[in-house]
Amino acid sequence: MTPSARLSAAIEILTELEARARPVADVLKEWGRAHRFAGSGDRAAIGSLVYDALRRKASSAYVMGEETPRAVALGMLALARDLDLAAIEKLFDGSRFAPEPLSDDEKKRLKKPSLAKAPAHVKGDYPEWLDEQLKEVFGKDRAEEGEALAARAPLDLRTNTLLAPREKLLDDLSHLHAVESGWSPFGVRIPLDEHGRNPPATSEPAFQKGWFEVQDEGSQLAAVLTGAKAGEQVLDLCAGAGGKTLALSALMENKGQIFAFDGDVRRLAPIFDRIKRAEARNIQVRAPKGKTEVLADLKGRMDLVLVDAPCTGTGVWRRHPDAKWRMRPGALEIRVREQTELLDQAAAFAKPGGRIVYVTCSLLPAENGAQIEGFLSRHDGWQPTPGKDICKALGERGAILQKAAKLMPEGLLLTPKRTNTDGFFISVLRKV
Repeated sequence: MTPSARLSAAIEILTELEARARPVADVLKEWGRAHRFAGSGDRAAIGSLVYDALRRKASSAYVMGEETPRAVALGMLALARDLDLAAIEKLFDGSRFAPEPLSDDEKKRLKKPSLAKAPAHVKGDYPEWLDEQLKEVFGKDRAEEGEALAARAPLDLRTNTLLAPREKLLDDLSHLHAVESGWSPFGVRIPLDEHGRNPPATSEPAFQKGWFEVQDEGSQLAAVLTGAKAGEQVLDLCAGAGGKTLALSALMENKGQIFAFDGDVRRLAPIFDRIKRAEARNIQVRAPKGKTEVLADLKGRMDLVLVDAPCTGTGVWRRHPDAKWRMRPGALEIRVREQTELLDQAAAFAKPGGRIVYVTCSLLPAENGAQIEGFLSRHDGWQPTPGKDICKALGERGAILQKAAKLMPEGLLLTPKRTNTDGFFISVLRKV
């Protein structure tokens, strides 16, 4: 396919997304099945165009004066790909399979695209209804934080130190140009390909041997900052597919016991193969069974209760840019209620001196600091750990993290702009 034909396909997919609120990955897969002639390179290039357009949807529409799929694609080429008017005109030449030629108004707008007078939510490419919440967290920096969330995300891996040291993994993946990540003592970062796509790291022999898991560095840091130690008793209350469960297992050197639980048994399905591949021997999976209380024997016994809470996912917009445009206020309200219930449940499992570590991949205060304040107002005998003290679990790098992360009395916040990770809120509550 020609570059112009790829653009036409991208606009077609953006049109489908506008008509039906569906995950972009599903629409791209469906388009690929219906257009078998498109090779893997074509599909990758088209997917990259669509994702970039979604990342810069608000700013592109502002520059072009309308929010049509064509306008968003045009604005994206100017803002995200830095193409000038002449280069864009060559792509929109009206030839076979190419988009229609540019109108006079489109040419005028693309000649000098500017966001200088745009409001913060446009510059930051996020929904306007979230502006007040992001202003509460970031103030005048919210547009810059949004811009970082609209960038492409890197591919991060977590070395499974139960089976291999990081140096060995770096050497094994040198052909992928793997380097140490900036914060995590186990992190490895791999650059994206020319289309902004992750290389197929899970096809590598090292993955099959259990040497690593794909995990954003922010998520790795969240595990490290729990302060989990060998020999402790740990409950992962929202284990899901087991990403942080496995990270805790390695931190604990396969010693002690981790109980992995999730209220939705379907989310636990991948964890069993992952445990086996990682050779993690200190994990016991407890799946919900009807009305049976499968965690009753753990109450009052845990050194650590991890609540990796379901959230709006505003911190991972780099990876799921379509999600920010599908998000509605009602979804936030539902997540806040779920988080409150989980925190209240977690309190019963910690022993005296034990701790709850509350984690979200959200930047919104309603899901983060406000949740901790609410918990403390409902439960006596708990003390929050200030963000600067949470950083100490990272060792020497903790002092640098204190300067980079956003610190608050209830915890700390990682963001793409500040730490070059996904957005994560981490709070540590100790039972005194």
